[in-house]
Amino acid sequence: MESKSVSALIPFSGTRTAVAKRTFITLLLFFTALLGTAEAAPKVLALQSVSIAPYEEAIKGFDYILDVDVQRLYVAEHKEKEVLREIQAIKPDLVLAMGRDALLIARRIRTIPVVYCMVLNPLALLRDSNISGVSMNLSPEKQLKELARVFPAARGIGLLYDPEQTGLFVQEVREAAPKLNVKVMATVVHSPGEVPLRLKGMKGKVDIFWMLPDITVITPETVETILLFSLENNIPILTFSEKYLERGAMLSIGIDPFDIGCQAGELAQKILSGKDVGNARRVDARKAVISVNGKIAEKLGFSVEGKTIKGNGGAR
Repeated sequence: MESKSVSALIPFSGTRTAVAKRTFITLLLFFTALLGTAEAAPKVLALQSVSIAPYEEAIKGFDYILDVDVQRLYVAEHKEKEVLREIQAIKPDLVLAMGRDALLIARRIRTIPVVYCMVLNPLALLRDSNISGVSMNLSPEKQLKELARVFPAARGIGLLYDPEQTGLFVQEVREAAPKLNVKVMATVVHSPGEVPLRLKGMKGKVDIFWMLPDITVITPETVETILLFSLENNIPILTFSEKYLERGAMLSIGIDPFDIGCQAGELAQKILSGKDVGNARRVDARKAVISVNGKIAEKLGFSVEGKTIKGNGGAR
């Protein structure tokens, strides 16, 4: 009886061993497939000019869309040749260039797709390149529409610009203005030293001064001149950044870094999947963030109701 009992257990033990082997092989294949999927996931390298809060928000937006691990490389900490060598060593499937300095380096990359974001006036840097990306600029027409909605009294808009920096943007402003019954007085400057004289020429001719993100026009010295011109002549300033709003501009129409990151992620997603992104050298930011400095509005003789500014501007 004892011998029979042992012989009866042998086939059962063999079956259990076979089941265990099949289970082990199944699990092994499953985890191998998972590892294969992980290895197949696209590798993205983010070149960042610096580490600042808006860039971090943009990265979050990019991750939200693409959901991949993004490796960082801060270009301010390396020389250009070192950055290019590091890119070659990492061999990413796509480079995300964040900021002007990062794009200046990334435009030299020829064998890896590049998407940029958080760059002002990117086309000024990309004359000989087909790199795709998302500008920090909202389209002129969208900004004018927002301005008309928030500040309906504005009919004459003055601005200074360097054709080498914001010429294309100003051309689009001129094309959009008649549709919204707005007149634009756009004056060319070629150096910061010309700003004070050109500002004086706008006195009594405009309702609002539009401060563009133009590095020729906007310097620490010229910003002080523009703010003083505003207060002395009762001409409010429309700016592109809340930091100037805090210093004395009345209205800012800014961008949402997270949403810009989402737009960059959408472009990257198309590129990595082999889709044609079309003419995407510059995709304008799509979401406007409106802010009003109520204290400055009151000082200049305007009232703010919700997000509507009422009163008479500087033009007569």
